[in-house]
Amino acid sequence: MSILINTLRAIAYTLVNPNSVLILIMLAFMLYRQNKNITIMQKMIVGENFDSSLELTISQIVIGIIAGAVSSIILAFLGVAFDENSAIYLIFLISIFFMFIKPRFICFAYSGALLGILSLILELISKIYAGVKINLFGSVIDLANVDILKIDIGSLIVLISVLHFIEGILVIIDGKRGAIPVFTNRGDKIIGGFALRRNWLVPVALFLIINNPINLEYTQNIATPSWWPFLKISPFLNMAKGAAVTLFAYFSIIGYSSVTFTKSKEEKTFSSGIALLLYSIILFVLAQFSYLSYMYKLLLIIFTPVAHEFMINIQNFLEVKRNPKYVSGDNGIMVLEVAPNSPAQEMGIKSGDLLVEVNNKKITSENDILYPSIEGVNYISFKIERGMGKHYEVSYNKMNKEKK
Repeated sequence: MSILINTLRAIAYTLVNPNSVLILIMLAFMLYRQNKNITIMQKMIVGENFDSSLELTISQIVIGIIAGAVSSIILAFLGVAFDENSAIYLIFLISIFFMFIKPRFICFAYSGALLGILSLILELISKIYAGVKINLFGSVIDLANVDILKIDIGSLIVLISVLHFIEGILVIIDGKRGAIPVFTNRGDKIIGGFALRRNWLVPVALFLIINNPINLEYTQNIATPSWWPFLKISPFLNMAKGAAVTLFAYFSIIGYSSVTFTKSKEEKTFSSGIALLLYSIILFVLAQFSYLSYMYKLLLIIFTPVAHEFMINIQNFLEVKRNPKYVSGDNGIMVLEVAPNSPAQEMGIKSGDLLVEVNNKKITSENDILYPSIEGVNYISFKIERGMGKHYEVSYNKMNKEKK
């Protein structure tokens, strides 16, 4: 119970600490700018935005804090810990930096791989040049004792796997929010789809093993139970019995971006989320053998981003090979999205419906829908096809010039 309480306390402290709050405000403003662009695009295409940029941003922060607390509790009970000199916080900074290069590179598979490679290189240098001393800025450094980026690879991979597990859940439950309808050409037809981009501001609390216990301003030393850690994969944890163990939380951004023309928003986010969950489980299992050898650690670090890229490329390949979902034809006009508070929404028309008839007249082009809606009559009816060829009749009798 003490681990649970201290983990939540570390998250809570980060949310109220002035320095952390400043970082939170900066990241929130960055997300707000992104959401502002999303709502502008929605209004340009649909005519209305579904949520305000402020609503999108607040939900990202609130959901992210909850997700951060859950991921931190999982990591704490598993026993994921890092040496105080590991500079593990760099994984969060690097991921944010990568986001500006390309949004999908915000994923921890890439920042974690970079950090892991640097750590292994420094570990190799310390082994090869053991006993060699250099003079750096007036200080004599023994290369055998270089403790910069002293990162345990097993704990690092478990951290990445848990964060991807949480990301998969977030994508399933919230990934479709803020979707933008988009269009492209395939063959001789215009097809519709959705551009999905969602980020969550997540505080993550991690155990740090302090070799020389001191009174730290931001947290307190934690007494760990005898059964801890649940996973005994880290050599650093052997030091925990004779050293101080403390928790410190860092802000990170978990992001998801994708485009689909073959699935609905819900179908796409569900399949992407399941793929992320499977990826996280595979990483978690492989991490348990990180103690085997240096070469295994290296292969594991390389596998992490390569497998992530493979997962994305498989999804992109299936997008190209599958038939588009939102395409109109001789049998009617396909509905890509329904504007909020519109007559179409009040009638119950949904994304994916095929409009077959309007006012008992077969629909062959967009004009067949346009003319009845501007003729000045206050009544309009549609025959729609939904699902496996099922037909429904919907109507609206409050049409006026103010209705879009």
